[in-house]
Amino acid sequence: MRQPYNYNHQVHQSQRSAFAALFLVLLPIFFPNLFAPLGRASPSLFSEWNAPKPRHLSLLEVALHWKTPIKQLFDLWSPLPNQGWKPCIDSADTPSLPERSQGYIQVFLDGGLNQQRMGICDAVAVAKILNATLVIPHLEVNPVWQDSSSFTDIFDVDHFINVLRDEVSIVKELPTEYSWSSREYYATGIRATRIKTAPVHASADWYLENVLPVMQSYGIAAISPFSHRLAFDKLPVEIQHLRCKVNFEALAFVPRIILIGETLVNRLRDPSGKLQASGTAVLRERTDDTEKGRAGKFVVLHLRFDKDMAAHSACDFGGGKAEKLALAKYRQVLWQGRVLNSQFTDHELRNQGRCPLTPEEIGLLLTALGFNNNTHLYLASHKVYGGEARISTLRAMFPLMEDKKSLASAIELAEVEGKASLMAAVDYYVSLKSDIFISASPGNMHNALLGHRAYLNLKTIRPNMLLLGPLFLNKTIEWSEFQHAVINGHKNRQGQMRLRKEKQSIYTYPAPDCMCRA
Repeated sequence: MRQPYNYNHQVHQSQRSAFAALFLVLLPIFFPNLFAPLGRASPSLFSEWNAPKPRHLSLLEVALHWKTPIKQLFDLWSPLPNQGWKPCIDSADTPSLPERSQGYIQVFLDGGLNQQRMGICDAVAVAKILNATLVIPHLEVNPVWQDSSSFTDIFDVDHFINVLRDEVSIVKELPTEYSWSSREYYATGIRATRIKTAPVHASADWYLENVLPVMQSYGIAAISPFSHRLAFDKLPVEIQHLRCKVNFEALAFVPRIILIGETLVNRLRDPSGKLQASGTAVLRERTDDTEKGRAGKFVVLHLRFDKDMAAHSACDFGGGKAEKLALAKYRQVLWQGRVLNSQFTDHELRNQGRCPLTPEEIGLLLTALGFNNNTHLYLASHKVYGGEARISTLRAMFPLMEDKKSLASAIELAEVEGKASLMAAVDYYVSLKSDIFISASPGNMHNALLGHRAYLNLKTIRPNMLLLGPLFLNKTIEWSEFQHAVINGHKNRQGQMRLRKEKQSIYTYPAPDCMCRA
């Protein structure tokens, strides 16, 4: 239970924080020699202290005082109508397991939570194609977040096996005679049972020709790497249905993640109107009928603006020469400077819609779309490049912005704190339960939720990056012109069903493979 808010304590705490921040900022100025070596070794450390000034000040000044018309509010928060599609993943014939398995299949999955999620779905499909027994997939330690969470830490393994029991044979661990087949075993030498040549988006025939013989010879085959190793096209209908069954039905989070997620959702939907927004008690009386009509509703913003994203984009984010140098050095360390976008100017990248939206820019987009300072906004993000200073403009536009740490106590979050995959799972759960979801930039979480919410016919806004890039380059644009362009450019990007095209992911566009006309 959250403790009562203590205003005086908060004031003193803020004063102490301000003095501490001032001390840290002034220290390098008065003692430059002390900090120069460290600044050269890690220039990003100090460049991120000085938050860039707003880059779209004329738009921001209007957005901070903008009153959304009632009609726009009503349209924005109205749920999607029935679009004539429904989930369609059950086979006409009752599935049954074959009498004899051809052997065991192991897969080792890298990447973040949502990339691993898609890999799990593909692993089940490959096991079905090969008539194999799947060992619960091994999740590699993420090199960026250093999270060692396993499948059973994130997903309900018993539910997973039970939902798929008539489709694929699945075991939690290998029998004793195959216990030697481990991650450590394959890391120490070349092994005949390891398949490391699976091409990206391999066909079903490739697995039958290259993996099945290994499995028949040794009783087991381990595939690594495996992410994105199964094609989206030219597969039997039952395999496509199975992939969606795994993604949308079999992969349920463990109870502790659901409990935390439900706690956050309930507090976001708090009907009393009392919210704790970023540590400040807020009491808003809702007298307007439109406000009452959307009381308890909330939007989730996936703010994909971490340091990796900022550096890899090669865009300019207003931090001056120090920030440019810091990000260039970071690119050199992580990717040895081999970043495709580096060959283009910032102006060219923005014209092509290839720059991630900053917190300021996503705030302006949200305001133009009709969200306002009464909007209950949940921020789903691991770590924002530039920290709170970078988010401050967004928070000024949306004072009711919340995240995990503002909604729940440290005790409530103790089981997931410091574990990026578990924190991402909580964000995924809250995002799936929201009235509206929007991601600042494309990525695995955006794609996964776009597909999942389409499957459930829930509203998801897809930012039109090709439109927004040039709009934000126009420094003389007025609010009315900006808002008109945003509204027109997003009319058909708010959850309308989009059919999957060739080579597109079934997990992002589940229709028509996994959905049929109602």
